[in-house]
Amino acid sequence: MPSTALPSQPSRRSLLGLLALAPLGAAGLAACAQGEDASGAAPAASAEGSASGSQAARTLTLDFATYNPLSLVIRDQGWLESELGGQGVTVEWVQSAGSNKANEFLRNGNIQIGSTAGAAALLARSNGSPIKVVDVFSQPNWSGVVVGKDSPITGVADLRGKRVAATTGTDPYFFLVQALGTAGLTTSDITLENLQHADGRSALDAGNVDAWAGLDPIMAAAQAESGAKIVYDNIDFNSYGVLNAREDFLSEHPDLAQAVVNAYEKARAWVPANLEAATALLAEVAGIDPQVATTTLGRTKLDISPVPGATQAAVLEKIGPLFVANGDVADQGTVDAALESLFEPAYAQKADPS
Repeated sequence: MPSTALPSQPSRRSLLGLLALAPLGAAGLAACAQGEDASGAAPAASAEGSASGSQAARTLTLDFATYNPLSLVIRDQGWLESELGGQGVTVEWVQSAGSNKANEFLRNGNIQIGSTAGAAALLARSNGSPIKVVDVFSQPNWSGVVVGKDSPITGVADLRGKRVAATTGTDPYFFLVQALGTAGLTTSDITLENLQHADGRSALDAGNVDAWAGLDPIMAAAQAESGAKIVYDNIDFNSYGVLNAREDFLSEHPDLAQAVVNAYEKARAWVPANLEAATALLAEVAGIDPQVATTTLGRTKLDISPVPGATQAAVLEKIGPLFVANGDVADQGTVDAALESLFEPAYAQKADPS
């Protein structure tokens, strides 16, 4: 996934129009007000203060990501712009290249709402980031251990002593750690190359690493374009796709947070009803073949409850101890406290996608 954001006010709505697929109306989104510039770089702080200050109250800034198909639809359709523009609210979009980047933007206050894997959200909160999970946007099977088409590696056990690329702080990294455990290995048994997702694929293609902890849609593209092979796949090792909001934003602008969650639930209904358009949109934004986009969406379950809670906690309870074992968090008590306070289900419970 490229880290350079596309223009903040998308003109690609014409794509869906050309497909003659009428979008749902914007009429049900709650009226609401909160921003990173379209280049993907953090904006300078305003004279009024931080992202929760008076200037930020006029701007809603959130991320879009190719690992989050609902974000692509909301941005493309312009629902938030249509609903909030008449109230003087500017909507700004920034592209997240991975959960680690979204968490970086959230921690710095450059965006108010960002999408990550559930494990990345828990790690961020365990390390002091003031975020809450307000919506669950997908249950993806988006990670896998990937090798080149001519690689002799056939399973996890073969990774001992090998160079493996992964983006630390993201689901593929935590997937890799769990996968290694199935063969009695840890990250100390490999040479870990900390590369952003797209760079990991490039390193694999170039033969600079022996394996890569991949993430869709880049992983699906590597399979189709380079003949890459997934040698280990386990949906239970993937945490959910979650939408995170800064706590100060939730406290000061709950109406804006509700508007975003409403839009997410609108998009959840829109995608299966307009699958051809959703596939074309993912292909365009990610720069991938439509067939690769089809594979990616096929691995992404959207028909789930958006309310964060016990289901996600059960997955994260298994992943949390890895943070301590790997030295990412000081102690298990810190992880437990973060998990206990991570979810804010009220927004998804009240969501009105109409």
